[in-house]
Amino acid sequence: MAEITLLDGSIGQELMKRSGDAPTTIWSIQVMRDHPGMVREVHEAYFRAGATIASTNTYCVHRDRLEKVDFDPELMPGLVKSALAEAEEARAAHGGGRIAGSLGPLEASYRPDIRIAPETAARKFAELVALMRDRVDFFLIETVASLEHAEGALRGVASAGKPVWLAVTVDDEDGTRLRSGEAVADLAPLIERFAPEAVLINCSRPEAVADGLRVIREFGKPFGAYANGFTRISEDFLKAKPTVDVLTARRDLDPAAYAGFAMGWVAQGATILGGCCEVGPEHIAHLAKRLRAEGHEIV
Repeated sequence: MAEITLLDGSIGQELMKRSGDAPTTIWSIQVMRDHPGMVREVHEAYFRAGATIASTNTYCVHRDRLEKVDFDPELMPGLVKSALAEAEEARAAHGGGRIAGSLGPLEASYRPDIRIAPETAARKFAELVALMRDRVDFFLIETVASLEHAEGALRGVASAGKPVWLAVTVDDEDGTRLRSGEAVADLAPLIERFAPEAVLINCSRPEAVADGLRVIREFGKPFGAYANGFTRISEDFLKAKPTVDVLTARRDLDPAAYAGFAMGWVAQGATILGGCCEVGPEHIAHLAKRLRAEGHEIV
């Protein structure tokens, strides 16, 4: 049977649930200031569940995101250090595991209409990469919604000297297309040029993932997926300064249901699994149990 790398699940959503705070545009960042140690607790919960990788709580720690909400961008280095420290402490307590440096989208998620030239985006990503590269095992570029976004992020991490995994978000009704409408297959030249070590689908409805994986597996890289648990990405979330309370969690995606989707991806050849928004430690624990029950080794 296959060796499966098991990522963690949602970080930001889990932090919001545990803190009980009202959501803001940068709630995952505010948690590090308002609830020290909570990020570590979330990482520890995923390690206990069976995950072998902790994704840093840096998805939103971009200078442009901080500036948009009047959060002093000069605090960026300190926020990154805090996020790294909490992941490292959780790994030490667990006794092993890898740390993925999370690189979320500039400006906002699911917004391919926000155009940022790749050379400009590369400089912005490179600032965050420089703050993290000495303390992470690899970089995880997340929720890539367009070819332009992919190029900018890949350029920004190209000189980091670390492995890179690229995760794209696909149309919820057509998994063969990015949220920009561009074909997932059109990533091929970028994959060849920048040579990420793995290509994934993330933060998309699990029903759309299988079709996308049929395309991605043709790139000849290790591949996999970590889907979300939203009913859909609503129009209100695609407006300026959205908060997550305008999105609705599914009621039918319990741990067993999510594991059922994930095992289907394994049957397609996926060797990297995890969860995104609304997929929590209980989902990862059930998935780990299912993988082991079917003879797979979690690495």
